[in-house]
Amino acid sequence: MKKIILNRLDYLRIKKRIENARKLRSIAGSEAESLLNELESASIMEPGDIPPDVVTMNSVVRISFSGTEKRVQFQVVYPDQANLKENKISIFSPIATALIGYRIGDEIEWVVPGGLTKIKIEDIIYQPEAAGDFHL
Repeated sequence: MKKIILNRLDYLRIKKRIENARKLRSIAGSEAESLLNELESASIMEPGDIPPDVVTMNSVVRISFSGTEKRVQFQVVYPDQANLKENKISIFSPIATALIGYRIGDEIEWVVPGGLTKIKIEDIIYQPEAAGDFHL
């Protein structure tokens, strides 16, 4: 498994939201464990040191699905900001959990209802750290 990169603030904020969601029982145990495993295996960096090709919180990312022409673009956000109509996907969703910390060009295996597929990070349209938006 490739080591992912996380912004220190994202790491702390995501862990806090997982704790809160567990208390409220608004996250499935398996989803919480999957995300915590990703967090614990990450290389943690200061926001200003994050490379511009890494998917971070609030990044707008374009992905493609292996074997198809399908491309999807969305923003990875905290659960309270999620809105499918605005293409804002919660970090608690399996696809956002699968992408966080990976880089442009990386391929990630992901389980969908039809079985295992590969998704590729095609581009990052917006990344807060690259834009200097460290407060997000």
